[in-house]
Amino acid sequence: MAHHATRPPTKDWNLTTVTAKTTMTLSDLEARVIERASASADVSYTRKLLDRGVAHCAKKLGEEAAETVIAAVAEDRSKLIAETADLLYHLLVVLQARGVKIAEVEAELEKRMAQSGLQEKASRKPD
Repeated sequence: MAHHATRPPTKDWNLTTVTAKTTMTLSDLEARVIERASASADVSYTRKLLDRGVAHCAKKLGEEAAETVIAAVAEDRSKLIAETADLLYHLLVVLQARGVKIAEVEAELEKRMAQSGLQEKASRKPD
């Protein structure tokens, strides 16, 4: 499988499987990131990212976040969707690098749903 630095998710996903499904979940993507993390860096962009460390993975996440913001502001719907896919992929790579599962993030979101967003934000400890 060939790899291209600007579109890593599409290079690490099995597109046949993805297009055959009606819904791709974050859990599905997390499973794919975990699978690709165990592959050789010679064949896996995910493994290559992880081998460079958390700081590098976080830098890539930040770059994708900026690209997502630019696409949103430019009101380019298709670009926004593509950049969001990249952003989610890189977020899951960072979570993998730090040993955090998407279920842990979902549990945190579940706790926050018990109150309004304004109440939840007010209850957080100041940084």
